[in-house]
Amino acid sequence: DETRNAVGDANDIRNHIPGVKERTLVAVKPDGVQRRLVGQIIKRFEQRGFRLVGLKMVQVSEELLDQHYVSLHKKPFYPSLLRYMTSGPVVAMVWEGHNVVKSTRMLVGDTNSAEAMPGTLRGDFSIHVSRNVVHASDSTEVAQKEISLWFQCSELIDWECCDHGNIYHP
Repeated sequence: DETRNAVGDANDIRNHIPGVKERTLVAVKPDGVQRRLVGQIIKRFEQRGFRLVGLKMVQVSEELLDQHYVSLHKKPFYPSLLRYMTSGPVVAMVWEGHNVVKSTRMLVGDTNSAEAMPGTLRGDFSIHVSRNVVHASDSTEVAQKEISLWFQCSELIDWECCDHGNIYHP
């Protein structure tokens, strides 16, 4: 009964604090996977108190990338982006938490590795702007679209972390 109440309290908190149930897509790109950075990247998100609700390793198809990068089709670098993103596996993740989209963008850092601050994922791990280790959704609207593109609903698990009430206590 106490467990049920604790879970009920945590669910109540998640449903009433704006942005607590916000989700974002994060993808460790082929260079990050090949350099064995997946664990370190996951650790950074967990240390921030975010919940991992979806995770899979995929060899990304050009069809998926065409949909994901629809706004970049006309850019001169698009063919090399496709080659890079299909050059090896990608680890796609869905993270949930309070203002997770904005926090993730800060955690990931500037797209250009030369401008990314130390302490950010790209500042610490990126070697070049064209090999910048990780993708992160840039808005809640984009996150919803990207998550539905990369994941089926059945692949996302809604679970309660034991310290959730402590993290999101009103």
